Order: sequence, then C-alpha cells, then structure tokens
Amino acid sequence: MDKNTLLLYAITDSGCIGGRDFFEEAENALKGGVTILQLREKGLSEDELTAKAKRLKAVCRKYNVPLIVNDSVRAAIESGADGVHVGADDMNVAEIRRIAGDGFIIGATAKTPEQAMNAQANGADYLGCGALFTSSTKQDAKPMTVDTLKKITSSVSIPVVAIGGLTYENIGIIKGSGVSGAAVVSAVFAEDDIKAAAEKIKKKLSGILNDTCTE
Repeated sequence: MDKNTLLLYAITDSGCIGGRDFFEEAENALKGGVTILQLREKGLSEDELTAKAKRLKAVCRKYNVPLIVNDSVRAAIESGADGVHVGADDMNVAEIRRIAGDGFIIGATAKTPEQAMNAQANGADYLGCGALFTSSTKQDAKPMTVDTLKKITSSVSIPVVAIGGLTYENIGIIKGSGVSGAAVVSAVFAEDDIKAAAEKIKKKLSGILNDTCTE
C-alpha cells in the first residue's frame, strides 16, 4: 500500500457532523484533501452500514480516495468498499485475507510491537496505532506514548497511522515517529467548515512528515 494514501486519514462520526447532511460533509472532507476515508458509525445495523457504505463509496470514487469500513468485514465486502479496519477483538487479519483476497485493503489496530508484527505477518496492509491523546469518540482507548509508537513503526515494514485525539494544535507530536499519516475525527468533522479544516490540517501534516513544519 502506498504510504502517501494514509497521509490524512479521516474517520466519519455522525455525532460530530450533527444535523448537517452526512454525504455532503463527507464530500467536503474529500474536497479538502482527505486521502483515505473510514466509515465508522457505531449505531448502525450491519445492513444500514452496508447501505451507507455503498453511497459513500460512490462519493469516494469521484475523488479516487479509498473507502475503509470500520469493523464489519461483511459490510465492507458487500458494499464494494476498498477495505476494512479491524481491532484486536474483531475478525483475525489472516481470515479476512483468506475471505477477501489480495486486492482488499486490511488495516489493523496495534498497541504493541508484537501485535504490529503479528498483524503484518497475517497480511495487514497498514496499522492504526494510538491513542496518543484522549478522544471524545473513543473514551475507553488506553493512551500510547510516542516512544511506543516509534518502536512499532520501526518493527514493521508496512505503513502506520497515528490515531487518538489528534487535532491541528497537537498533531506535531507525531514528528519523527516514523508514521505515514494521522487519523482524525473531530479535527475535521466537528468543524463548521469541513473542507477548510481538512485543507489546513493536511498542509500541516505534510510539513510535519516532510520535516518542514515550523509551528
């Protein structure tokens, strides 16, 4: 997987979007430069998630941006999404690879270098690692130090995305950690101008990861 695809990894949250049109605001995020989009809507049934993913896939296709579905392998496959992201308690990466085949993107959550190496060995394409900060969207997430993040990125050859409470103000913490990008939720979707928020954070991310950011 091209690590540049993971630069600005946006994760949806209808709670952040509020009463605004979900698909319109998702498209605004894509217009702002989101490089990969994950559909994460915990309150939906699998059928509802599949239907929403189908609609969102059509939007993502316009911008040539991959769509990842959180947790549900079935919804990801049936909707025609590009891949799935799974946690430690979800379906095993090796089993997903067996079912979905080689062209399907599989992201896995890793909290330790051992989990990271295991996910890579089982066929994961990228890793999501955190939480670097407390997050209102995942309050039960255990904190991860930057030192642990560095150990994870140096233990695997597949790209790693930092996650967990990252905002425009604090995202500089990932500098020098070896990650390929950052996953954000409210930093994009809770903003009044979602397109502008995505543009702003992407520009800063590019500077951080290319070691040119002075903020």
